[in-house]
Amino acid sequence: GTIATGAMYVQYQIPAERRFRWPLVLVHGGGGQGLDMLGTPDGRPGWAEFFVRRGWAVYVVDRVALGRSPYHPDAYGPLGPLPVYELMHRMFVAPERYPDSYPQAKLHTQWPSTGEMNDPVFDQFMGGQGSALASLTETHVHMQRCGAALVDRIGPSVLLTHSAAGPFGWLVADKRPESVKAIVAVEPIGPTFLERPIGKLSWGITAIPLAFDPPITDAAELKPVPRKAPRPDLLDCMVQSEPAHRLPNLCGFPIAVVTAEASWVTQQDHGTVDFLRQAGAKVDHLRLEEHGIHGNGHLMMGEKNSDEVAACIAGWIEKKV
Repeated sequence: GTIATGAMYVQYQIPAERRFRWPLVLVHGGGGQGLDMLGTPDGRPGWAEFFVRRGWAVYVVDRVALGRSPYHPDAYGPLGPLPVYELMHRMFVAPERYPDSYPQAKLHTQWPSTGEMNDPVFDQFMGGQGSALASLTETHVHMQRCGAALVDRIGPSVLLTHSAAGPFGWLVADKRPESVKAIVAVEPIGPTFLERPIGKLSWGITAIPLAFDPPITDAAELKPVPRKAPRPDLLDCMVQSEPAHRLPNLCGFPIAVVTAEASWVTQQDHGTVDFLRQAGAKVDHLRLEEHGIHGNGHLMMGEKNSDEVAACIAGWIEKKV
């Protein structure tokens, strides 16, 4: 028979005293789910409630085949590997305990518990993590289709994305530029032109085509070249060869890239910022340590000072939009 595929579950809350005109859409990363935005691993209210209390209408996404968006292999194909405690401990919970970690790992202080392998807060975090689709291309196709359908339904919105959901913002804006009022990309997937077994960011920041100007039909026409990192503790990243192609559909609204002090992503986010600016976008790079917020890793919405990080982001949105 005929099956339904590609469903995206969205939970929303609209405060009785709404202060802001545009809805705020929160999109989780990796193999997580909307739960990442609804609460912290140690049981405190999450960013969704923070923004609702501040007066925003908030829409929390469970990306296709994750969380409350049903998955079946006959509909979607295989999943990627399961998250394992050992890797997640190194990446999220206690990167500072590994001598061979990235340089900024030693600054990590904000995990909301002891950081031990048998810690119940770590168990709670792992309970909400799963496997994403094995194809990055298919993932991005679903992001663009579902994200466009969402803003068609709820109207022009501010998009706040995290990590692997970074392309959600770029792709929805490319499809519905008139329906995106701002993008906050919290440590978006990168570096630019990233290549992994599940796929490649062939188009710089996405695995599927974006509308460049002058138009191109092959991602190879971007001719990526390395750009030297601005500091010795950061990594060189890739940008387009000059003269660069513009991304006109990402140029009509403000963008913020948010980077934590002690995340591995702090080494590479400047590459995404450079790529977007080179393509004509208006981008602010919010490095949290420059705003007096220290010690955060990649899962900043789940760490001890999650409300402080959210307040910094809210301040930027409310100033810009």
